[in-house]
Amino acid sequence: MRIRVVAAVGLPLLWNNWLLPRLALDHRGRTAANAVAATGYALVFRGRPNWLSGPGTRIGLGCAAVVAAAYTAAVAVPAVRRSLAGAEDRAADVGTLEWVALHIPLGTVYTEELIFRGTLDPLLDTEFGTCAGALLGSAAFGLWHVFPARAAGDNILVTVVFTGAAGLVFGALRRWTSSATAPALPHWAVNAGGALMSRL
Repeated sequence: MRIRVVAAVGLPLLWNNWLLPRLALDHRGRTAANAVAATGYALVFRGRPNWLSGPGTRIGLGCAAVVAAAYTAAVAVPAVRRSLAGAEDRAADVGTLEWVALHIPLGTVYTEELIFRGTLDPLLDTEFGTCAGALLGSAAFGLWHVFPARAAGDNILVTVVFTGAAGLVFGALRRWTSSATAPALPHWAVNAGGALMSRL
């Protein structure tokens, strides 16, 4: 069983930090490859995302609304608005609608929520208990972002810590509702909101 757990933790990290970058795909190729890889991973490790959960949808929509309100309030502050306007566009070759409606929800949110909250977190909770499972799952989620941070020129340690903390919050939402939809909706709102604010 422990070999299975090591594989479940290690395979996503190898995929995102080693194999996927070496495929040298464009945005559309990466989105498709990520979605296929996440689906295969969930099938192999018996993921339980429970996408069609009523409580998950309600909680997720509520959290996404809070995120949207926070972005709206932030844009009202001139210093924040200037900072967002100066942010680098990491998908300049992709239209805004395609980026927000396809690549973020499918290539990022579906992929990450299915792998981490829908599959890995329940497996780790079963193996190690909720507290240790939450810490291990969030650490893996943070480490998933090592190569993307390096490629973007971001501080790797800050990125890992920040995304690991986000993984704790997203994991708590999944545990509360037994659905990956609860974290998926605010996850999309955070990423899509950031993309929209920097472009608009």
